[in-house]
Amino acid sequence: MTPPVVLAARDWIGTPYLHQAAAKGVGCDCLGLLRGLWRELHGAEPEQVPAYTPDWSEPQGQERLWQAALRHMPPATGPLAAGDVLLFRMRAGGVAKHLGLVSVTGAAPAFIHAYSGHGVVESPLSAPWARRIAARFLFAQRII
Repeated sequence: MTPPVVLAARDWIGTPYLHQAAAKGVGCDCLGLLRGLWRELHGAEPEQVPAYTPDWSEPQGQERLWQAALRHMPPATGPLAAGDVLLFRMRAGGVAKHLGLVSVTGAAPAFIHAYSGHGVVESPLSAPWARRIAARFLFAQRII
């Protein structure tokens, strides 16, 4: 059975990429996609997101996105599961700052994410993507 968060995320496919936005059909970035899904499934966002630049946290080397994720979602353990939130480190030594949502597991895993120049897409979780995963979180559960 497909988790509700994956079904909701598929409704965002085709939304254009727009830095700092979080509006289905209008525009979002990778964080905005997760923020929009949170609002759809949980209601109000748990905290206000400050303005950020595309290179946010890099000069300081701070894992701000990872820290924020840990405040609101428990780490995922065990095998990859549909609905897991993925946090990617896009380059060695850089901070983890790209997010996606696992949509398919098994022999041909996939994830949904908002990607600059592509908008919200469902992509294969290929070896180059998989090796960039820094952390996984459970979206469906909420830490109170």
